[in-house]
Amino acid sequence: MFESLSNRLERSFKILKGEGKITEINVAETLKDVRRALLDADVNYKTAKQFTETVKEKALGQNVLTAVKPEQLMVKIVHDELAALMGGTASDINLKGSPAIILMSGLQGSGKTTFSGKLAKMLKSKKGKNPLLVAADVYRPAAIEQLKILGTQIEVPVYFEEDNKNPVQIAQNAIKQAKQNGHDLVIIDTAGRLAVDEEMMKEIAAIKDAVKPDEILFVVDSMTGQDAVNTAKEFNDRLNFDGVVLTKLDGDTRGGAALSIRSVVDKPIKFVGTGEKMEALDVFHPERMADRILGMGDIVSLVERAQEQYDEEEARRLQKKIAKNQFDFNDFIGQIQQIKKMGNLKDLASMIPGVGKAIKDLDIDDDAFKSIEAIIYSMTPKERSNPEILNGSRRQRVAKGSGTTIQEVNKLIKQFDETRKMMKMMTQMKGGKMPKMRR
Repeated sequence: MFESLSNRLERSFKILKGEGKITEINVAETLKDVRRALLDADVNYKTAKQFTETVKEKALGQNVLTAVKPEQLMVKIVHDELAALMGGTASDINLKGSPAIILMSGLQGSGKTTFSGKLAKMLKSKKGKNPLLVAADVYRPAAIEQLKILGTQIEVPVYFEEDNKNPVQIAQNAIKQAKQNGHDLVIIDTAGRLAVDEEMMKEIAAIKDAVKPDEILFVVDSMTGQDAVNTAKEFNDRLNFDGVVLTKLDGDTRGGAALSIRSVVDKPIKFVGTGEKMEALDVFHPERMADRILGMGDIVSLVERAQEQYDEEEARRLQKKIAKNQFDFNDFIGQIQQIKKMGNLKDLASMIPGVGKAIKDLDIDDDAFKSIEAIIYSMTPKERSNPEILNGSRRQRVAKGSGTTIQEVNKLIKQFDETRKMMKMMTQMKGGKMPKMRR
């Protein structure tokens, strides 16, 4: 995500390296390169031009302090303007209705159905909502079935009418059922097309008029680049939506949509999808995204993701086991599952300041834990609970059962033993208490 843009901007700032002060000449040279970098990232031309003009005006108006180098000052100005370009601050979703009604819009393939499930899960777990998902896409054969599967995964009911081809009626009937069954949130998944057409626009406008949603979200595939911005403008002209959702931001995307969409449609980006898992959904924070684009990491988002998976009761249980040196492979595999729930491994690593640049050329596979899991699951329940009984013959059997080598099994057990010792030592240093994570 934004890798190419980050690298190009870093090269642009190097033009100022070694310069004693900011001048019109070196600023012009730097910003010419910045503008090229933005255009290569598929940022709207007018947006890129306006952005560099604003940065130039602010840079030339600055008095460079002795302690601040011109390169550092330019990074600060570009950072602040990138954040402002993307909206400045995070925007809340409106959930004031009774029930609150959220209407999804967007083209086919943008990820509306998956996002509907992710949003239901997020609002259920974080806001304590009791959502109802509504399958109002009556054209795509697999749409209803997909939403039903997602609903089962996240334990959220799905309203659908197999034989009804009128999405307006389906939406109205769903809201009636939501009121009867005590649902305080209704998320309506609507049909999309491969391109914007009049029939689709009339239909979603009719749903909007019938149900009067509290929030209309436009879901767009960020990998479509500038086309995404053009489509957003057409939808906004007809629907006047409340916010944008960027999906597939973890893919090979140049980032132009994220940087352009706010300035073109004047609507905030509210959420970003960062992977296929149902947990892979983040509230969009412009300042944090600017940090990541400029290679500064995003430690706040990383901590928030960790906190979402943090279970205080489980932490207390582990604390007692570690203190008694009873931490076993069952606990170890549990910790791996928590890390996996946090999202894409390379994406997580890039949130740590300074790490993103170091790992940009590394291929970090999301299946990195697969061989470890295979080894642990090939152990008997007794072996997982009592790692010390894993002698040579048992290790041979585990290697054969997991499709790995005896060397890999030995390496894992050695690393596990070292981890267990270190955790026990840390617990003793803390006076028998594990450090608490702040909320």
